[in-house]
Amino acid sequence: MTPALWFDLFVILGLAFCWMGTMVLIVGGLPRQLRRGEVPTAPPGTPEAFGLWWLDQYAYIGLTVLVLGVAALIASVIV
Repeated sequence: MTPALWFDLFVILGLAFCWMGTMVLIVGGLPRQLRRGEVPTAPPGTPEAFGLWWLDQYAYIGLTVLVLGVAALIASVIV
């Protein structure tokens, strides 16, 4: 693969990952561990606690995808 093709690939994937990660964070918000102030809690073992856990996982996935997108954009400059 030529360097120009790698550049294009990293830019396209980076922008797509940034877009998807941002959309996930807009919908799910930040994980409770990264929020300031009061955060919702629920007693362990309840369906509400499971729902909060699931939303935290969803937010971490969005944050990870966003970071991977930024890394791909940085890699496109390096390659």
